Amino acid sequence: MDLDKLVLDFQKKDVSAFEKLYAMYAENICGVINTIVRDEGLAQEICQDVFVKIWNRSDSYTNSKGRFFTWILNIARNAAIDQVRSKSYKQEKKNLSADYFVGILNKADETDHDIDKESLKKLVKNLKAKCIELIEMLYFNGLTQKEAAEELNIPIGTVKTRNRSCISQLRDNMKL
Repeated sequence: MDLDKLVLDFQKKDVSAFEKLYAMYAENICGVINTIVRDEGLAQEICQDVFVKIWNRSDSYTNSKGRFFTWILNIARNAAIDQVRSKSYKQEKKNLSADYFVGILNKADETDHDIDKESLKKLVKNLKAKCIELIEMLYFNGLTQKEAAEELNIPIGTVKTRNRSCISQLRDNMKL
């Protein structure tokens, strides 16, 4: 089927045209969203929202301004970026780090490996709260140093220096 005709049918609210376009583009759109949000489930959810949005705003697409896929891609990219910038997303990422540590400690309790639990306690012993926060951001939440600097509202050079200092402190704690 001709893509231009398919898009016109889509703009006329033809459900079968929507289904065909979804089948053509959903996997790629979800993939792009996932590279931004780094969560496959959330990416699927945003992808579905994007397709609902383009269905409701189908009349705003004009083929003279660009390709249909590019139009969808821009909407998807903006939706993903909006999600990442949202307070709820940032709060969820902060909660993830705490849950991660709780999971480690609970697992240590279940398997009765007090040595692992003690080792973990030794590693974080005497670390400043700033170090713990930075380590969580960089190593458990996957933020870049630039993203951490923006999140903490400090210069990137400070993040780099603090990161080196924190890693050095962790190394010293490993020797204990």
